[in-house]
Amino acid sequence: MTAARHTVKLRAASFLSETVAALTFSWPGPLPRAGQFFMVKPVRSAVFLARPLSAADFGEDWVSFLVVLRGAGTGELLSLPTGEAAELTGPLGNGWDAPRGFAALVAGGAGAAPVAALARSLPDGSYDFYGGFRSRPFGISRVSPRRLVIASEDGSAGTRGRILDFLDVARYEAVYACGPDSMLKALARSCGHAGVRCAVSMEKRMACGVGACLGCAVRTSRGSRRCCADGPVFNAAEVDFDA
Repeated sequence: MTAARHTVKLRAASFLSETVAALTFSWPGPLPRAGQFFMVKPVRSAVFLARPLSAADFGEDWVSFLVVLRGAGTGELLSLPTGEAAELTGPLGNGWDAPRGFAALVAGGAGAAPVAALARSLPDGSYDFYGGFRSRPFGISRVSPRRLVIASEDGSAGTRGRILDFLDVARYEAVYACGPDSMLKALARSCGHAGVRCAVSMEKRMACGVGACLGCAVRTSRGSRRCCADGPVFNAAEVDFDA
């Protein structure tokens, strides 16, 4: 799939908490696959680099992202007024392969974006969904799993604790996940011991998004790979999480 670059407008912004918002932009370019991402930057910006954001939801002429406040770049995006112009480049990277067999989808925090996008591409009830958050969940509306498990570190939603405490990977034929590296590392180890296929979407700082700058390396058993161009979805068994 060929990526495109367009100057578009912010259609809607919905704040899910004080530091998290769903931003929906017009998008006349090619539709992404679940798991692909865009480089996003306001036209009027004081930062140099665009921010890589996984497509959380999309339709024929629009694409939506979850934006979590992490610094100046995401702060600008969260401050955008409706109708403001932004530059979007995408869709970029690979996406999720269709699950083979009954799968567990696991989202940690902002990792809900690509995992929820995968969920919405699957038939209702054809997967279980596990979401782990610090506090209230976000970004998982319109998922229709057979079983939904929510955990929060502060106990404000679902069950208090970390989401992997409530997941038995041996019950599944495959696991698909995105979240903090520590979560993905533990999940890869558990799936390896159980002999369960595991695909992970990695989150790295990116400068170009197209593999030219080599600034988003992921160490794997196949050598150093580019998160943007070779990922962001990788076979968890190949990733060296200790590198």
